[in-house]
Amino acid sequence: MKLTDSTADMQGRILSVGGDDHFMNRITSIGITEGTAFQTVRNDRKMPVLIYLRETLISLNRADAERIEVEAV
Repeated sequence: MKLTDSTADMQGRILSVGGDDHFMNRITSIGITEGTAFQTVRNDRKMPVLIYLRETLISLNRADAERIEVEAV
């Protein structure tokens, strides 16, 4: 499923991240890489997706979150 499909308090793992080189450099520099565990803090429609991973709270716009495939754990 895509990160935008996750629900609040869902714990999961990043399966894959897709996009151009600029996107990949930007997203991996903040710690979002394949295999990383995360928890969705908030995911309201038309609002950024808030996730907690690597002891950091990260806000992702919905377009970026659409490019990230995850699985629930």
